[in-house]
Amino acid sequence: MGATLLPVTGWTLSEWRAAYASGMQPRAAIEHVLAALPASDNAWIAKATPAQIEVQLLSLQARLEVADGDLSRFPLFGVPFAAKDNIDAAGWQTTAACPAFAYEAAADATVVQRMLDAGAILIGKTNLDQFATGLNGTRSPYGAVPNTFNSRYVSGGSSSGSSSVVARGLVPVAFGTDTAGSGRVPAGFNNIVGLKPTKGWLSNAGVVPACRTLDCVSIFALTVDDAKTVAHIAGGFDAADPYSREPVPASAIMNAKPRFCIPDKLQWFGDAESARLFAAACTRLQEMGVELVPVDFAPFLELADLLYQGPFVAERVFAAEDLLADDPDAINPVVRSIMEGAEQYTAVDAFRAEYRRAELSRIINQTLKGFDALLVPTSPSIYTIEQMLADPVTLNSRFGTYTNFANFSDLCALSVPAGMRGDGLPFGITLLAPAWQDDALATFGRSWQQQQALPLGATGRILPAQSKEPVTALRDQYVRVAVVGAHLTGMPLNTQLQERNAVLVERTHTSARYRLYALANTTPPKPGLVRGETGAAIELELWDVPVAAFGSFVALISAPLGIGTLELADGRNVKGFICEPWAIAEARDITEFGGWRAYIASLQSAKA
Repeated sequence: MGATLLPVTGWTLSEWRAAYASGMQPRAAIEHVLAALPASDNAWIAKATPAQIEVQLLSLQARLEVADGDLSRFPLFGVPFAAKDNIDAAGWQTTAACPAFAYEAAADATVVQRMLDAGAILIGKTNLDQFATGLNGTRSPYGAVPNTFNSRYVSGGSSSGSSSVVARGLVPVAFGTDTAGSGRVPAGFNNIVGLKPTKGWLSNAGVVPACRTLDCVSIFALTVDDAKTVAHIAGGFDAADPYSREPVPASAIMNAKPRFCIPDKLQWFGDAESARLFAAACTRLQEMGVELVPVDFAPFLELADLLYQGPFVAERVFAAEDLLADDPDAINPVVRSIMEGAEQYTAVDAFRAEYRRAELSRIINQTLKGFDALLVPTSPSIYTIEQMLADPVTLNSRFGTYTNFANFSDLCALSVPAGMRGDGLPFGITLLAPAWQDDALATFGRSWQQQQALPLGATGRILPAQSKEPVTALRDQYVRVAVVGAHLTGMPLNTQLQERNAVLVERTHTSARYRLYALANTTPPKPGLVRGETGAAIELELWDVPVAAFGSFVALISAPLGIGTLELADGRNVKGFICEPWAIAEARDITEFGGWRAYIASLQSAKA
C-alpha cells in the first residue's frame, strides 16, 4: 500500500489499520469519507462539520506526538465511526429523532469518549425510530430509513441509520442501542453483524434512555471480529452509569462439540423464505459439529410479550415525560400511543409484572444450562415500508418475537448473516447466551461468518475464508478442567487456577454415576471422586486453563488425585479431578451432600 491510498467502501478495521501503517494520513482519509457520503440520505441526522473534524484531528495528532508516533497506542487510529442520535457527543445536537426534544450535549457519552481515546473519528449521528421506540426504522421525522438491498422494505430499527451506514460500507462500525432488539433486527435485515452485549458491559452514561433498566449500547459491524474489537474498547465498568457492572471473567470458547438449543415451535407469520433459510442454517451448523436440541419456547415468548403488553411500557415514558405532557403532538403518533398506554397501569401492576419477569427469567436461564447458546431467527419476517405504515403496531411486534426477551433475562446476543432470500433480501440468525458469554458467542460467530462466504453488508465485498478454523485454533490454547473440591471458587487451592489465568466457564454437575469421598490426612482437606455403577450428580466447576500453564498446574496434584475424564450430567466429557480407588478405604463417603461445598458447610454448621 502506498502513502496516497484512500479508503475503499467497506473496509474492515484490519484494512484501515494496514492503510495507516503504510502511510495513509487521517486528514485525507476522513475528508475522502465525508466527500463520499450521499448529499441526501435518511440514515443521517447530522454529519460532522469541518470544524468538528478539525477538533478531532488536532486532538489525535497531539496525542500521537505524546506517544512518539506509536500507532499501536491507538487501536482505532483514524477510523471513522457513527453513533445513533440518542447517544451524546460533545458539541453535537442529540435529538433522539425528535426536534422538540433536542439539546446540545455538553459531554461525550462514555462509549463515544472511549472510541475517541482509541483514535477513532466521529463523522456523524444516525437516524432512529423516535426515542428508540420501534423495530422498523419508519418512526422518525427525518424520514424512514430504507433497506440497503431493496428500498421498498424497512431497514429495521430502532437503530436504522447505524445499520444502514455500516451495511453500505460508509463506516466500518457504528453504535446503536438495543432494548428490545434494536441492535439485532437491523443487522439481520441489512446483512451485517449486530452485537448486543451483556447489560452493563457498555456504559449507558450519556445515552437517552428508552428503558433504563434494560438498555444496552449495541455495535454494528461488517465482521464479528470488528464488533468484538469495538466492544472491548468501548466496554468496561463506568461509575457514572448506575447500571454498569464489573465484567465477570468467562471463557472465550465454546465446548469442542457445541450444543445449541432451538425453539420447539417457530413462528413465521406465513414467511416461507425465512423458514427455509433458518432450516438451511440449522443444517450448516450440524455440519459444523453443532448439536441442536429443541426446548420449550413458551416461557421465552411469554417474557417477550411482557415488554410491551404490560406495565413495563411505562419505563418508555421517562425520557419524554415532560414533552408528552406539554407538547404531545411533537411526538410520533405511534410512539405517543405506546407511551400513553402506560397510563392504565398501577404500581401494583408493575410489581406483579416484575415478579412474573423474574420467574420466567429463572426458567429461561435454567433451560439454557448445559447449552452453549440458544439459536433463533433474528426476525421471523420482513415487510415493506408501505405495509409497516399501514399496520405499524402489529407488524412491528412480530419483529420482536425472538428479541424482546433477551435483556429481560440478562442474555447477551449476536446476530450474524445467514443467507439471502429468494427476493434478494438478507436473512440473519441470532445466538444468545447467559451474561458475560459475549466472547464465546463472538468466537463461534467468527467461525460461522468465515464459512458462509457472504457479501459484507451491501458492499459486494466477500470476507476471505481462512484455512484454519479459528474456533479450533483458539480452543487448542485451553484445556477445560472440572474441579470438585479444594480448587472450587472460594476454596483454599482456587488460587492455583487464578495464578495461571484460568477462567471459570460454568457451574454444573457430573452424571449420576459418581461417589464423592472426604479423603483422610490431606492438607488442605480434599475430596476424591470415583465413578461406579451407582452414585449421584456431584457439583463441580469447569475452568479453562491455558495450555501453556496446564503442565505446571498438573504438577501440583499429588496422589491419590489425578486428572482423568469425567462425564457430565448433560453427556459431555471433560478432563477433571479423579481419585485412585485405593484411597477410599479410609475415606468418608459424602455423596449424600451432592458436592464438596455442601459438605464443608455441614462441618462448619456442626462446629457452630
